[in-house]
Amino acid sequence: MSAGRLLSVLLLLQSRGRMSARAIAEELGVSVRTAYRDVERLQGAGVPVCAEPGRGGGYRLLDGYRTRLTGMTEGEARALLFAGLPDAAADLGLAAEVSAARLKLLAALPAGAREEAARTATVFHVDAPGWYREPEQTPYLPLFVDATLTQRVVEARYRRWRAPQEVSRRLRPYGLVLKSGVWYVVAATESTTATATATAATYRVAQVLDATLSDERFDRPGDFELGAYWASYLADFRARRYTGTATIRLSPQGRRRLPDNVAPEVVRAVDATATAVGGDGWVEAVVPTESTTHACGELLRLGADVEVVAPAGLRRAMADTVGALARAYGVTGRA
Repeated sequence: MSAGRLLSVLLLLQSRGRMSARAIAEELGVSVRTAYRDVERLQGAGVPVCAEPGRGGGYRLLDGYRTRLTGMTEGEARALLFAGLPDAAADLGLAAEVSAARLKLLAALPAGAREEAARTATVFHVDAPGWYREPEQTPYLPLFVDATLTQRVVEARYRRWRAPQEVSRRLRPYGLVLKSGVWYVVAATESTTATATATAATYRVAQVLDATLSDERFDRPGDFELGAYWASYLADFRARRYTGTATIRLSPQGRRRLPDNVAPEVVRAVDATATAVGGDGWVEAVVPTESTTHACGELLRLGADVEVVAPAGLRRAMADTVGALARAYGVTGRA
């Protein structure tokens, strides 16, 4: 028998009112028979649970009865941060804590406020991951949660984009960030073969190949602020991301399609620099680029609604790609 589950049954009845045994079982993920037994145990412990038979009946607490056993555990208090992000809570291994904390909060509210909170929960839903992408697999995320909260070093193997791709790191996790459905760990790090002073870095949790929680402890710097670090990281990322510019021409259709096919920075650059060319609605603009390969792939999404004017290398890459496509489809000239 779980004392925590009995408390959950009690809080359900207090926050929801009348509930059938089947509804209790579905809410707690147990069998209907177990729900019956739990109610009987509550009655045996002196809790005034009334049974109302017949259609629309169920169990309810005697009018006026309220429990004050709504104190939250440490895990439930942490989980409150993710009460509006059920998928994130599940990723972190806090789904059960979020559910328990939510029940305790509802049970502690007066009837009117409890009904309003329940109504509000039915009209808002947060879906963090971006479109056109499957959720990433992050089996080591709960381990990093533990390491961050207990300030313990993690021995990890990590896959990065540059050579050598697989590296070993001793990570001192300072915090976790969820960005567009992708989890990152911010950690002080040293290579296992280096003796250099540790520096803060950002790691994509899905790229962790293996991780082990050690017994070694570390001190999180008192002046480290996760939000400020992340804002600085994003600003630096944007500065490093774009290394050049390109002059392009866009049709009216191409400009309308732009936000769905390129980064926001490119859209803003078009809006800021667009000048009309000709009388057919085409515009010319200067946009930032990461690399010839990346810019070519991104702009080709717009098809014939974009033309690269400069630089010559990007214009040539676009022409070469279009030519290769034409040959692949057996097109050698205009019909």
